[in-house]
Amino acid sequence: MTGGQYLLPRRLSLSHWDVQRDHFVLVQLLPQKRAGSRLDGLFLRRFLRLLAVLFPGWPSPSALMFLTLLGVALLEQLVIYQVGVIPSQYYEVLGNKDFSGFKTLTAIAVTLIIVNSTLKSFDQFICNMMYINWRKSLTEYLHSCYFQGQVYYSLHVLREDIDNPDQRISQDVERFCRQLSSMASKLVISPFTLAYYTYQCFHSTGWLGPVSIFGYFVIGTMVNKVLMSPIVSKLVQQEKLEGDFRFKHMQIRVNAEPAAFYRAGRVEHMRTDRRLQSLLKTQRELIGKELWLYIGINTFDYLGSILSYVVIAIPIFSGVYGDLSPTELSALVSKNAFVSIYLIGCFSQLIDLSSTVTDVAGYTHRIGELQETLLSLGRKKNGNYSEARTSWDLDSSHSGEDPAPRDTAFLLERVTLSVPSSGKLLIKDLSLRISQGNSVMIVGNTGTGKTSLLRVLGGLWESTQGSIRMLTCFGPRGVVFLPQRPFFTDGSLREQVIYPLKEIYPLSGSADDERIVQFLELAGLTDLLARAGGLDEQVDWNWYDILSPGEMQRLSFARLFYLQPKYADALGELQLICEMFLGDAALAYRRCLVGRGFVGLMTFLSVLDEATSALTEEVEHELYRLCLQLGMTLISVGHRPSLEKFHSWILKLHGEGRWELTRCEKMKRLPSGEGH
Repeated sequence: MTGGQYLLPRRLSLSHWDVQRDHFVLVQLLPQKRAGSRLDGLFLRRFLRLLAVLFPGWPSPSALMFLTLLGVALLEQLVIYQVGVIPSQYYEVLGNKDFSGFKTLTAIAVTLIIVNSTLKSFDQFICNMMYINWRKSLTEYLHSCYFQGQVYYSLHVLREDIDNPDQRISQDVERFCRQLSSMASKLVISPFTLAYYTYQCFHSTGWLGPVSIFGYFVIGTMVNKVLMSPIVSKLVQQEKLEGDFRFKHMQIRVNAEPAAFYRAGRVEHMRTDRRLQSLLKTQRELIGKELWLYIGINTFDYLGSILSYVVIAIPIFSGVYGDLSPTELSALVSKNAFVSIYLIGCFSQLIDLSSTVTDVAGYTHRIGELQETLLSLGRKKNGNYSEARTSWDLDSSHSGEDPAPRDTAFLLERVTLSVPSSGKLLIKDLSLRISQGNSVMIVGNTGTGKTSLLRVLGGLWESTQGSIRMLTCFGPRGVVFLPQRPFFTDGSLREQVIYPLKEIYPLSGSADDERIVQFLELAGLTDLLARAGGLDEQVDWNWYDILSPGEMQRLSFARLFYLQPKYADALGELQLICEMFLGDAALAYRRCLVGRGFVGLMTFLSVLDEATSALTEEVEHELYRLCLQLGMTLISVGHRPSLEKFHSWILKLHGEGRWELTRCEKMKRLPSGEGH
């Protein structure tokens, strides 16, 4: 049997799920103590893992740009050395009053400065290109982990130890790559410049010069390490509070209307200001800690300039250069000063990077922690649901030999279900086979596990005990889950109806104008086509803002009608439906289905989680009748007794593990034309 499944999570409202996370029951799986954020072995491991993403191999674009940057930086340093010794040559030509030599030296100096400026510009250009490439690589890598299977669902709903994943992927990655790219040029050339100028300094001043400068750097590094450690953890805390403050404003933006009905402006003003004050308090503490770091950095910068002259003065006062004339001594001092100052400058640059390193360390911990969690969730596989059954399938047939009948969607054997967070028992020892033509309605009081059972069927949760087998895949040939509040993405009306086939199968819906319009008419949304300006008009509104709750559920049914093909032996009945609801459009609709290859396929199962709660009973009755006449088998969660006549079985959940499965006699008494 071919099969496919389309799954959306149940959402009571956008605010209850996406925005008011504080009021949604969050389940923490794999609880763990968050490691401290500081410059330590954990930081190094996380940083190396991120570098493996930024430099995936050879010859990757990042590696090629890095080598190009190295070449440009080496050329730049050679030019800088030549520019650096020019003042000593000026001392010599001016002291000797050599006008011809002065003109030649000036021409060389101007040429070197132009070349150096060009190389510096290319250096910055390559760093900027590396930033873009690194951000692309790291963001796409995190996206691949985030959207793998149901990882994004588990991260937001079943984990509470990772704050603001959206901020980490979008904002923290951007800042991490930008800061790292700003350091790249200095870091890549540092080993070469240090080695070369150490040799030159030793040649000019003897062993005392390099030893003094190296000792100076070691002391500066140790002091900065002490000053940097508390800044890293405080920076991580600041980024978390930044995300919380931004989230609060998003909460108000999405829930502006209900907040206005509650006259909640003053209350939300106070709550938002509290988050702002908490953020500003942390920022003040961070600035206070950074003050001491900046004092240390600036002190070592200025002490370095004095140290360079101390290093030069030692051989002069010890009589090493006593036989030189004043002009020759001035030229030598200028040259040696440049070498010593530049060596100290190389070390000072590394010390000056302390503030950047603290930023990179903070972002490394936040991104690395997210990476570890995503990989952990990605490795955690559900034994009942393979990755192949979490994606859409329009073309392939279901392979493998299943002992269950080929018309079976789900097979549950002694399933026990508990709430992951509290362990509260919901369902115990439930055995059930859901097959084509046997619709099931799930009823019960609030909190008895109706939607939880759908989460288990959809692979979002795992059962405590027992076996759940899904014998079909996602897609129009198998199962479609329809939540109470549907999910709408950005895009045109056509993309809402055929979602998510547009991205997976780009040709989907491209020749279905008439068919899509007819489905909108079936769902009672004829006027929506005019409001949207056509099927392909890219609207700039939020679909959640423009549609009423009832229209959202109607549009989700239009999507359901589009995604579900018709079983071949019911073609005559399909034509009758078209004649009844669409009149003269029936034959065109039939030709459209045949042309698209949908006739001859099997509609399998639709799972409706209170999908008509915002509709009147009359509209609800009409939509359910259409589903049955189109050959769909339904699993419904609902409270209205009027829905029972569209189902063959009633599964009533009593809570505390108790349940009851009864045959629905109303299904048999449906008037002609209302059943199938």
